[in-house]
Amino acid sequence: MAMDKELLEILACPEDKGPLLYFPDEDTLYNPRLHRRYVIRDDIPIMLVDEAEAVDDADHARLTAKAEAEGIAPTFEA
Repeated sequence: MAMDKELLEILACPEDKGPLLYFPDEDTLYNPRLHRRYVIRDDIPIMLVDEAEAVDDADHARLTAKAEAEGIAPTFEA
């Protein structure tokens, strides 16, 4: 199930307060600036810095290329 559009518009990275990229097919919110992934479990985004997953360079390249190819926009304009 896709996340609510209004919720997505206000979600920000808890660490740098910047916008995120939402990948519904991966249940992930991604911060490309910090290379951090926040998982979504049972339609609830886990927005805790301590639970964020570090993303290596290869996965970062994959996610940013996927966002560009699929027209995935940040959750809000910074």
